[in-house]
Amino acid sequence: MRLSQIQPRKLPHYLCGLLLAGTMTLAGLAFADDHDDELATSIKMIHPSNFGIDQSEIDAIKAGMQEAVDGGFLNGALILVGNSEGVGVLESVGYQTADRIRPVNKDTLFRIYSMTKPIISVAVMSMVEDGLIGLDDPVEKYIPAFADLEVMDQESGQTRPAERSISIRNLLTHESGVIQEFFSPNSALGKLYGENLRGDMMLQDWAATLGELPVYFEPGTAWHYGHSTSVLGAVLEVAGGKTLDLVLQERIFDPLGMDETTFWVPPQKKYRVAEPIHGDMPDNTIPRKMLSGDGGLNSTTEDYVRFAEMLLNRGEYRGQRIIDESTLDQMLVKHMGPDVSREYFFFGNTGDWGLGFHIQPTTDDPDGPFNFGWRGIGGTIVVVDHDNDFYMLYMEQKRGGPQSPFNNNVAQRVVYEAMRN
Repeated sequence: MRLSQIQPRKLPHYLCGLLLAGTMTLAGLAFADDHDDELATSIKMIHPSNFGIDQSEIDAIKAGMQEAVDGGFLNGALILVGNSEGVGVLESVGYQTADRIRPVNKDTLFRIYSMTKPIISVAVMSMVEDGLIGLDDPVEKYIPAFADLEVMDQESGQTRPAERSISIRNLLTHESGVIQEFFSPNSALGKLYGENLRGDMMLQDWAATLGELPVYFEPGTAWHYGHSTSVLGAVLEVAGGKTLDLVLQERIFDPLGMDETTFWVPPQKKYRVAEPIHGDMPDNTIPRKMLSGDGGLNSTTEDYVRFAEMLLNRGEYRGQRIIDESTLDQMLVKHMGPDVSREYFFFGNTGDWGLGFHIQPTTDDPDGPFNFGWRGIGGTIVVVDHDNDFYMLYMEQKRGGPQSPFNNNVAQRVVYEAMRN
């Protein structure tokens, strides 16, 4: 039996690593070579008719993207539609930077911001499978500073002891009460976060500082976007016994061959970094102490295809199982329900939230088929649709500025329209 036929998820991840390390014989070396060959490229082109898309529709999508570039909204952009058989649509327009020297392509490096979050969430669920983290564990089990949690009254600014702890599940569903200054800048708690969470700190120190601050509401009672996933990043460090970059390397990036998804870009790759026309984005070649689970990763389209295809294929990519199918199913269960306030929910009464993903209906039936994924504040998005058997990536760099005629919302809409025509 080849090593590649062994089902590594039958053992905890860390034991699988020891097994593979201890069996690197000549046969093991042959497996490593095979594995490298299999993961050498994530993009195999297939005909767009596999997705019900014809060339005229592709031309129209590309023209819309080009309009955004020609209008000075973007330097460049890329759209990709694929499934487990291959990629049927891969179109790019424009250039990586304003100097118009290097066109955008599958190897362009983008700040993916919140598209970091589903990677963190999958890593958490892999540790849940291994028994290292429990979904209903209180966060103070890993970060003691959360032990004496208080809730801030949004009217008076006064605080009271919380009735319950924040659970790992609450962090995954954004029902923790942990917010973020950017998404609540005028609230008393948002300002308090801003005052205390500035500066470049190690992730666990940052999480401990956050744990000393109040939360916006009783955990589990409402949805609010915030720093929940960075807290999960700190939990991963504690449970995994290593820094977040190494945890992700071990559990996600190495198995998938995502060797260009990193918290900072090596200086020698700076020439491949996409830059915005509108909005300031930090220099992502400068290493920082803080490894942000909220939005710290950089990636290429070619790399992120691997993660998206793994999700489409229910936890497995080309023989590498990252999470069990049943675990991904659990992540796609609607968790908000009628008792969770939607006052701050991005999508109002539409859709729901799972354990680390948006859940958005793809028809007029709110209980019907749905897609899942996440978008980044810099203009990127990943969408995975099991019912229609495809995933979509759209990559650009824009933060603020005038409304563009093409963006990640438009990208999603025109792909669905093309498929259905």
